[in-house]
Amino acid sequence: MGTAAASEDDPAAVLSFSYHRSIGPMLGVLLGIALVETVVVHIVAMALWGWKVAVALAVVDLSAVAMLVRLLRSFRTRPVTIEGRRLVMRLGHRTVVPVDIDDIAGFRTDWDAAAIKSKSVLNLALIAWPNVVFDLARPIEVRRRRIISTIAHRLDDPVAFHAAMARLEGAHGDR
Repeated sequence: MGTAAASEDDPAAVLSFSYHRSIGPMLGVLLGIALVETVVVHIVAMALWGWKVAVALAVVDLSAVAMLVRLLRSFRTRPVTIEGRRLVMRLGHRTVVPVDIDDIAGFRTDWDAAAIKSKSVLNLALIAWPNVVFDLARPIEVRRRRIISTIAHRLDDPVAFHAAMARLEGAHGDR
């Protein structure tokens, strides 16, 4: 749900929109599967190749598990925010994409798997199905020189997000 750091009438209010309840459980299941796989692989590696190989695999696997745990924990502390006319789309500490509200061409009301898998779409929903998809007026560059023209995300309360965006569009007056 969107929460404001100040009153609704304050233009400097920061609205926050969480996504940890929508994406976190699915990544938690992935983490559980990774832990089971780690145990099985280590038992097999120890039986076939010895303890040195098993220890090397353990270091790699434990670092991957630690990265997943860190990402999961950052979902709560790094929500999607709207501050003034700036929307910051986040996926924990992994991805941060600031977008000027005026650079949003429009929200999509429906989309299919082919549209979400397109190279020009930044899908911040990871393994969940997105519930917020919007097109940009002009493409932007994100890390590793990737050019995107659409952003998709899975928010806990998309209705509150759309209402906040509608209020900003209505207050702007020229679109």
